[in-house]
Amino acid sequence: MSRTFDKKIYTAWLFLTDIAFLLWRIPRLFAASRNPDINRAFVERIMTVTTAVNGCVYCTWFHAKQAVAAGIAADEVRDLFNLQFQADAPERELMGLLYAQHYAETNRQPDPEMSARLLDRYGERTARHVLLFIRMITFGNLLGNTWDAALSRFKGRPAPRSNPVFEAVFLLLTWWIMVPLMWAMRRDRTREAAA
Repeated sequence: MSRTFDKKIYTAWLFLTDIAFLLWRIPRLFAASRNPDINRAFVERIMTVTTAVNGCVYCTWFHAKQAVAAGIAADEVRDLFNLQFQADAPERELMGLLYAQHYAETNRQPDPEMSARLLDRYGERTARHVLLFIRMITFGNLLGNTWDAALSRFKGRPAPRSNPVFEAVFLLLTWWIMVPLMWAMRRDRTREAAA
């Protein structure tokens, strides 16, 4: 009996909407990367927590490495992926991480009270930047999951509510990113297994 593909994936409309959202905000992404209130480790914690909820295998592999490179201990990275970050996360970052988890768990429909708490904790500029990083990694997560959903269709396990035409177009649009990423991840895991 084959299992169903059950991760969050893109629809054509959501994919186009997210691309437009991120392209329109490229200047804000540069500003967010220079925000002194959001250092590289905080960004990687946001990316890791969001990925833990959305379950993208490519983002899990990539951001685990990036988190360690940003100075986060391997044990803390493991705890982040298990959503057990409250004991290890710096106090200043805790609200941002809770919001990232909430945003992903509510499928991008956060409770207004949680959004108000994020705003209250960080102020408008930094709260907007935290949300931008969450949206950016959500794009990456759904990109990876949609790629896997398309591959799953070839194995006879199509994702519920997926569209084969969109998946075919999606594969054509993203193969140049996803194939090298898959290759690098497999190569890296083979090296780790051999060590």
